[in-house]
Amino acid sequence: MRNIMVGYDGSNASKEALSIGIKHAKAFGARLYIVRSLFGGTGEAPEKIETANRDMEYAESVCRRHEVDCATHVLVRGMHPGEDLVKFAEENQVGEIVVGIRRRSKVGKMLFGSNARYVIMEAPCPVVTVR
Repeated sequence: MRNIMVGYDGSNASKEALSIGIKHAKAFGARLYIVRSLFGGTGEAPEKIETANRDMEYAESVCRRHEVDCATHVLVRGMHPGEDLVKFAEENQVGEIVVGIRRRSKVGKMLFGSNARYVIMEAPCPVVTVR
């Protein structure tokens, strides 16, 4: 069975990514990993972790409705989210990553970087981006 990973943060872009991930999982008979990374490590605010867990519950319910095998993961390992997602993909032999992207100005990209860009450049497998 092939593994597909969706980077999910509850945003509209990530909900679109989840939708594509579900379609691909059904088409390929794959297991779907729904993953969110929180940067703060063990010092992350409990309310952020609680919000992330609620987002994962929602994503899991969508997968159940579509009868797709899934597992959710909230990663709190102190890594930048892009780096964390790539590491998770390597650790779990993911064959495809689906991420939502948001438009940013050139200055915004320069100052804040882009997790999606990091994933696209460093992933060990194909990456599908969704707006």
